[in-house]
Amino acid sequence: MDFSTFSTALLFLIVVALAFDFINGMHDAANSIATIVSTRVLSPKWAVLWAAFFNFIAFLFFGLHVAQTVGSGIIQTSIVDNRVIFGALTGAISWNVITWLAGIPSSSSHALIGGLVGAALSKVGISAIVWAGLGKTIVAIFMSPAVGFVLALVLVLLVSWAFLRVAPIKVDSTFRWLQFVSASLYSLGHGANDAQKTMGIIAVLLFSNGMMGATFEVPFWVVISCQSAMALGTLSGGWRIVHTMGSKITRLTPQQGFCAETGGAITLFAATSLGVPVSTTHTITGAIVGVGAARRLSAVRWSVARGIVFAWFITMPMSGLIASAAYFVSGLFLVGK
Repeated sequence: MDFSTFSTALLFLIVVALAFDFINGMHDAANSIATIVSTRVLSPKWAVLWAAFFNFIAFLFFGLHVAQTVGSGIIQTSIVDNRVIFGALTGAISWNVITWLAGIPSSSSHALIGGLVGAALSKVGISAIVWAGLGKTIVAIFMSPAVGFVLALVLVLLVSWAFLRVAPIKVDSTFRWLQFVSASLYSLGHGANDAQKTMGIIAVLLFSNGMMGATFEVPFWVVISCQSAMALGTLSGGWRIVHTMGSKITRLTPQQGFCAETGGAITLFAATSLGVPVSTTHTITGAIVGVGAARRLSAVRWSVARGIVFAWFITMPMSGLIASAAYFVSGLFLVGK
């Protein structure tokens, strides 16, 4: 692709999209490393390096179904222009920064979806929405943490039964090693599902600017750029959210950390294969609550969990409102195409 043909506005928006991907990686670093850090299997420094590597190579293992959904399955591609994308990214980035500073593990994914919907509604109204794609995304808000919860709960029960007669010190040692596997799998799922959302944004931006012809697709340079930005963001960490996810919800052992990460990874693999842009934050939170509840209900700090759930419900509306405002403001300095 000849980048010299790109307008200044297009290049600017691609940079903003990659900035969102970087912030997404930074904001969601906790999702990949919270359990392995809280169980003291890895130090924070090595944990983010581990997660960043598997975030980056995720494109080797998964198709681009999620990118297709975000790029063409949430709002009509025919109404997308530079101002819509600017509004969507501004809404998502602003909400990510607000929640990151507050240490709230909200969803970067749903901030982006909310931003897209808010900007599109501001441009043409309700006809801009692709209800099938938006509908399955909203369903996933509730399904992904529920599936993560159930899978993690079942895994804890199975693992506890299988290791019932094994000495506790041997169990701890075994699952410290197994957490390297489960953390790797979860980071792969995180990198696959989350980086693809930005791929979809950049792809539809290129499509709307006439850089693809009549076929919507995701160029390979977009794939590599988004995976790199996600990995670099993960390297920068997000320690306030790591603390919330790794210790405030419930205390974790290596065995429980393994079950939470594995349950979350299975959920993300399934969603990515189906092209559903789920929240990695929702997924791992549900899994962590699941392993805590398997021990006893009082082991979960439900007040913290309620605060996280509240953030889930307001993320899409808040990012949508910010995106709507940004869409109108962008009329002062951005042309539509």
